[in-house]
Parts: sequence; C-alpha cells; structure tokens
Amino acid sequence: MTQRAVDPWAVARESMVADQIVSRGVKDPATLDAMRSVPRHLFVPEGEWVRAYDDGPLAIGRGQTISQPYIVALMTELARLDPTSRVLEIGTGCGYQTAVLAACAGAVWTIEIEPELAARAARTLAALDVSNVNRRVGDGSLGWPEAAPFDAILVTAAPADVPPALLDQLAVHGRLVIPLGTSHQDLWVYTREPDGIRRESIIPVRFVLLR
Repeated sequence: MTQRAVDPWAVARESMVADQIVSRGVKDPATLDAMRSVPRHLFVPEGEWVRAYDDGPLAIGRGQTISQPYIVALMTELARLDPTSRVLEIGTGCGYQTAVLAACAGAVWTIEIEPELAARAARTLAALDVSNVNRRVGDGSLGWPEAAPFDAILVTAAPADVPPALLDQLAVHGRLVIPLGTSHQDLWVYTREPDGIRRESIIPVRFVLLR
C-alpha cells in the first residue's frame, strides 16, 4: 500500500493553530477551521514561505505587514461571525485576513489604499476560488456606505481615533474591531446597541498606522 503524502503546510497550519491560537484562548470553531484551512504561505512573498506560520507578522511590501496569526484569529473571533454575516474589512493588505473572514461569513467587502497590494490580493483570492469578496481601492476610513449596514467591521491598521463613518455603517448589534492609537495602541471592540455604542478594550497591540 502506498503511503499518502503529508502536506507540510497542513501540518504547519495545525501546529500554528494549536501552539499559537488555541493555547491563547481562541475557541470559536469557525475561526479555528478557517485558520487551519487558509494557506497563509500563499499570501506572503515566496522567499518568506518558510516563516509564514511563525508566531509574528511579516512584511508584504509597500510598508505593510501580514498580522501575527493569533491577532488574525482573535479579531475574527471578536467579530462574532456566522454564515450570514456581512463584513467590511478596512485594509485588505495581502488578503489573508480577507480569506479568513470569507471562510466564516456570508460576504466580505474589503478596501485597500495601495493599488499594488489590492491587485496582488485579488489574484491570490481568485486563485483560491474565494468568491464571496467585494474589493475596492480607496480610503478605508470612509467605509463602503452603499453596502452598509455591516454586521462586523474589521480594521487592520491603526487610526488615532475611530473614523465616524465606520460607526455609522454598523448594523444594530454590529461589532467594530479596531486597533487605536499611535505610539501606544490597544485593540478595541465597539458594539452598536439599540440605545448607543458600547466599547471594550481587549489587549495592547502593534499595527501599522491607518493612512
């Protein structure tokens, strides 16, 4: 009997999820399944493939980074997605967080300010047959008003303050997951309740600044 070849990247993903994500308290089954299935190495330069599943961010060009796997998983879990969720992502970057969101939600709208990164992400997502993503090049702080309201909004770069347009585009009970600050940053969740906005600080983080 011929032994089936083991996919080394699948093994790396399993180790990443067990050692970096589950061990830090992420429990949402859909998030964990997405982190096990989305091939992170395909979203970084080929010279960085060997480091793709390491516990840290990686440069992807144009002064941007792909976030640490734990942070991708944590932000996805904090969004509380289900298969019907409509999600807005600010900062497509390489498209990895986009693909994880797309695996957990019904549809994703994603905005990237750098045309080169947006085009590269679009090619990777298409190669992986990710079909529930709408893409735009532009200023993410303005959101995507014609597609609002959103059940969740994730911001993958840090502004000094919450862009008002993003809060305006949250559905009732919708959640905005966003890093805030310049020299010191924290990850926050803003939830639109029927009687107003509730906010919660989660953990200190370090993101590139929102442009």
